[in-house]
This record gives sequence, C-alpha cells and structure tokens, in this order.
Amino acid sequence: MLRAKTAIAVGVLLIVVLGPRAALATETEIAEPPANCPNATLPPPPVDSSEVPPSGVPSPEPLPVPEEAVGGERMGACGVIVPSGSPAVPTEVTSSTWILAELDSGDVLAAKNPHGRHRPASVIKVLTALVAIRQLDMSETITVTQADAGKEGSKAGLVPGVTYTVRQVLTGLLLQSGNDAAHALARKLGGPDRTLTRMNRLARELGALDTRAATPSGLDGPGMSTSAYDMALIFRAALQEPAFAEIVARHHAEIPGRPDGPPLQLYNDNDVLRNYPGALGGKTGYTNDARHTYIAAAERDGHKLVAVLLRGENHPLPLSQQATALLDYGFRLGADAQAVGQLESPQPASSTSRAPQQQAGMAEKVDSSGPPEASGSSLFGTVGGPLALLVTALVAVLGAVGVRQRRAKLAATRRDSAELTDDEHP
Repeated sequence: MLRAKTAIAVGVLLIVVLGPRAALATETEIAEPPANCPNATLPPPPVDSSEVPPSGVPSPEPLPVPEEAVGGERMGACGVIVPSGSPAVPTEVTSSTWILAELDSGDVLAAKNPHGRHRPASVIKVLTALVAIRQLDMSETITVTQADAGKEGSKAGLVPGVTYTVRQVLTGLLLQSGNDAAHALARKLGGPDRTLTRMNRLARELGALDTRAATPSGLDGPGMSTSAYDMALIFRAALQEPAFAEIVARHHAEIPGRPDGPPLQLYNDNDVLRNYPGALGGKTGYTNDARHTYIAAAERDGHKLVAVLLRGENHPLPLSQQATALLDYGFRLGADAQAVGQLESPQPASSTSRAPQQQAGMAEKVDSSGPPEASGSSLFGTVGGPLALLVTALVAVLGAVGVRQRRAKLAATRRDSAELTDDEHP
C-alpha cells in the first residue's frame, strides 16, 4: 500500500511541477516553426559581410525554437495580434515586428509576429547596460583606451586616457548610443567574449530565448538575433534597476572631456523622451542589416507601457512616431484591456539585486562553467528550477514515506512487546 501511495505521490508531483509532458522534461523540446511565420528561426539575410565569421570559425547554429511560444499561445502567431473587439492598430506602424506591453503587469496588449527573429542593432545595449549594472559598482572607474575610442559607429566621445566612473560610461552608452562606451564597459567586465557570455546567459535567465548577442555594442556579428518580445522583456527588467531608469530618463548630461577642455555634452537621442508627455525613456538603433530599431516607454495615469519595434523604416513616419502611435493606441485601450500574452520571466528581478562584490563572485563562478551553449545543455540548464523543485519535493515525499514505515515497524514492535508482557504477567 505504501509503495502504491508513493507511486501516486510521485506521479502527482511530476504533473504539478513539470506539467503533462513530464516524461519528456529532460529532452530538448524543439518544434518546427509555422511555415507562414517569417523569420521564425533566423533574421533576414545580411546585406553585407558584417556577419561573416573569422576564417576557420563556423557560423553559429540558429537558436532553438521552443515548442510552445514564450508568453502564451497567441505570442506564436505571425500577424497582428490585438484583443477581441479592440480598434485596429494605427496603419502608420509599418515595422516588420513589434510589441506593446504593460510594464508593471507584463500584459502584452498587442503585437505583430512578436517572436520573429531580427537583429537588434543598438537596442541590445539595454542588455549590455543591465549586465554592467548587475556586475559593477556605479562608482568604479574606467580609464578609456584608444581601442575604446576607436570603435566604429556612433560614439559618446570618450577621451583616451581620461578616467570615468561606470555611471558616466553608462550614460554615454544609453544617451548617445556610444560604441566607445560599450567597448569600455566590456573591457571592464573582462573583455568582449566574457561580456557576451554574461549577456547571453542573462538573456536566457530572463526567458529571452530568441536573443543571442554577437557584439556588446549592437554592431552586426555572426549569429546576432533577438525579437520584439525579448527586447520588451529585457527592457522591463532593466527599468527595474534604479540606475538604468535614471539614466534613460535624462535629456542631457555632462561627463569629463579632455583635461584642458570643457566637459562633454551628452544629449539623449530618443525623440520620444523629448516630445512625448509622460515618456520614461527607451533606446534607438540602426545598422544596414538590422534597419531601424526602437524602444520607447511612457506612463499615463499610473499606466506604464513599452513599445518595441524591430526592422523598421522611417516611412511613412519615423520610427519614433510609429512608437508613439503604438503608445497612444495602448493608452486608448486602457488599464483594463484584455491581454493577448504575457512577458514571462522565470527569475524575479529582486533575486538578482546583490552587492557588487557578491555579483562579481557569482559571475566568476558562473563563467567557469563554460560558454552559453555548453551550460545550456546541462542537466539543470534546460528544465532548471522545475527539476530542482521536483527533486526536493520527491526527497521530501520519500522521506515522509520512510518515516511512516519506521513508525509502523515501531508500533508493531510495541504491540508484540505488549503481548509478551501480558503473557508473562497474567
């Protein structure tokens, strides 16, 4: 009887903890994407050679596509997704993929092909910043090198030989999308390769399974990929960090310039922040392969929304105006709008808030496990928390069964002893 009860208890635990496919939990669950979903596996082909890997290095394999869409069944759809009975999405929103979500609740209010994979361009700097904020103290210093200052693309203007705080470098990263700032932060974090390992690991921890960073700056590189859903998830996590929220909300900042010159003037390049009432901040991006990318967040009457647009063009309207059209649409839907999906993150943001020394120590321990691809296939890499919870619960059940067995044996012994005593002393 006890064995039967044990089997039942284990079966119930398997269903409760891992769901009806518990028997397959240790296998990688991959499904072929719907045939009509554009870019379900890979971004569009590049237009230049920026993603050609070095000689002798193979191109990265596409990231696995989860069997079930992260965020709910409707997040796996390809076209425009809106609540039942809601008005049509503004026609001026022409980006290939976009998402509109509520920041506090994580409710997705509308989307278009939210898991379509595209290149992020500089909006990936949100993930770079999030790693830096969680790993470094804002008062730590970075002395800029010529290699930092010489990075191609947009720059904050960091001066070689000048020492900046981490906060000042982050300001250059987020306000003016400085590739020089991204390179300096990556060097502070242990180098570009180590930084990318941390970025990609954090993306997985957040549930951003369409995302693979190939450069800390957002310059195109082999295997670079993200989705509108993922960037909304990452931006939501970043905005919960006070340092990030404070920096992206700034219109202007000054940081040190040349020793004999005036301070550097940094101006936020996000038009939504300057022109949209209630704007909270965001991030812009552009490369030839990614095209225009955009993140904008705003608050109205206590209702906070984020809009993410990938692979857009500045027509019929600039992406900043397409973003505000989505924000307007979301605010018209109201706080009680029916959700079409959910920004799902398996790790609470508060669990990663630790002292910088603890953060650095943890990073050292995590990084020693190998690259993201290797660690992701380990026993706990694919099912993670649920498997650990199952093991713990199973041990508890078996322990309880063992206790009951010992108690039953003890009771039987006592009965036998009592019977012997009665026989000896009638």
